[in-house]
Amino acid sequence: MTPKNPDFVLNRPAALIAAVPAVLGFAPQKSLVLVGVDRGQMGAVMRVDLTDCLGGDLDHLVDVASASHADAVIAVIVDAEGAACRLCNDSYRELSEDLGELLADNGVVLLDTHVVDRIAAGGRWHCVDGCGAGGRIDDPSSSPLSVAAVLDGRRLYGSRAELQEVIAVDLERDPAAIARTVAELAAAEQAAPAEDPDVARGRTVRRIIAAVDRLAAGANLTDADLAALAYALTDLIVRDIVYGLAVGEAAARAEALWVLLARGLPGPWRAEALTLLAYSAYVRGDGPLAGVALEQALRVDPTHRMAGLLDDALQSGLRPERIRQLASTGYRLARQLGVELPPRRPPRAAG
Repeated sequence: MTPKNPDFVLNRPAALIAAVPAVLGFAPQKSLVLVGVDRGQMGAVMRVDLTDCLGGDLDHLVDVASASHADAVIAVIVDAEGAACRLCNDSYRELSEDLGELLADNGVVLLDTHVVDRIAAGGRWHCVDGCGAGGRIDDPSSSPLSVAAVLDGRRLYGSRAELQEVIAVDLERDPAAIARTVAELAAAEQAAPAEDPDVARGRTVRRIIAAVDRLAAGANLTDADLAALAYALTDLIVRDIVYGLAVGEAAARAEALWVLLARGLPGPWRAEALTLLAYSAYVRGDGPLAGVALEQALRVDPTHRMAGLLDDALQSGLRPERIRQLASTGYRLARQLGVELPPRRPPRAAG
């Protein structure tokens, strides 16, 4: 994702490498990282597993780099085991050459490729082409972007695995029981007397908001509660309305509910919760959490339209303030149903 600090200048590899965890949200390991350069400033930052790249899988990364509209990129290879290995460096140099050719075919310049053993205090880097430059990286915790991230309320994770734990499946939940309850709720609604759909939707939205408040107050939501919420989100209009919660005063409380649902719901209902979580994280500038949530959502349901749109936006570096505009639909639909969503919060100023 694109960093929000325009004062960070790409003038030293030691500082550039140290800034990577603040943008990704975690310290990458065994990775190839591309740092976009946009008019002399740090642009979008992209990461893929190094093993895949050494196997020749570079096309998707190059496509993403091209879509980010960067003028150029700087590559950083992170490998604790191979950074000091001469034979490994030969492989990294070949990787850099292949990457440079593919980027050039897409109108993007590869400025430099650096190899680092670990992005942490005491980590060491060197240029991949044998230029002789190298040394210790700056302390990542002292990077201007790290400081900005902390002041902005973002959590930085020690690794990508630690970040993924946020949405790990809750093994104490009973997915089969939740699925049965969702099916029972659907059958009961079909058997019930018909009513005005707007009235029913308004009631459903209010129940979701009530669940947000209950969770924030410390209530323990049962499997039956989760099933009821899962069924509520199968209504596309209801789902579109609650996207609006991401820009309101209840945003943090709503995000906590989406995390709970993302961990506790099975099957297609989990994809909806993950996408809601991703949107909430995206809007507040937490691209790393949005990214892992979208990755899981599309793994559960590769055809999920909203998850696909958000993933495209995130990978192309679209700024959070642009994504906030989607929430306006939720507020408009809520007003049509006579539902008051929590007041909107003004967007945070960039920089």
